[in-house]
Amino acid sequence: MNNGALTVVVDWNAYALALAFIAALALAAWILSILRRDVSHVDSLWSLMILTSLAVYLVISEATGARANLMLLMVTIWALRLSLHITIRNHGEGEDRRYRAIRQNNQPHFWFKSLYIVFGLQALLAWLISLPAVAASSSEAPLGWLDMAAVLLWATGMFFEAVGDWQLSRFQRERDSNEAVLDRGLWRYTRHPNYFGEALLWWGVYLAALSAGAWWSIFAPVLMTFL
Repeated sequence: MNNGALTVVVDWNAYALALAFIAALALAAWILSILRRDVSHVDSLWSLMILTSLAVYLVISEATGARANLMLLMVTIWALRLSLHITIRNHGEGEDRRYRAIRQNNQPHFWFKSLYIVFGLQALLAWLISLPAVAASSSEAPLGWLDMAAVLLWATGMFFEAVGDWQLSRFQRERDSNEAVLDRGLWRYTRHPNYFGEALLWWGVYLAALSAGAWWSIFAPVLMTFL
């Protein structure tokens, strides 16, 4: 950490307004789901909600500095890659089986219940998970060795997530049967390199928050790891 006595001042009003923007985004996606009778596009929206939270916070709070720019860069790269990957993967596939099960278990009126079961819940989770990036961006203190460690950990997580997703997509195109199991590449070392990478990169973001003095935001990477 740059300084053990560092404290970070978060603009909580700006952070609350970020939630309002995410909620509006979720509401629009919910309306679309009613028209499509499919809620799967919330998966494509998930990472963009987190990016929206950070971007809105930066604009409203007028946070500046190297750490704010670093957080915006890291979250933008992660969010756009993940959203694009999920959108391409799900194109033409219909509603995901997980959401079909949720739909079946929440009848009647799932169309309405999905507002809070699916879209509202993910909006709230995205807002909470964005807090370490928000807190890190609130500090204008110089970058230190912990920030460099944050970038390395984030980059390692991005590698596992992106390469793991690519290897899985290739395997699904080339496998001989539905019973085949992917046990090559990164999948040889961890059963879910994409999930492992996801958790790892958010611990990287937390290290930047820790460097800024926001140690208390540790609940966010713990929550992402649990999810």
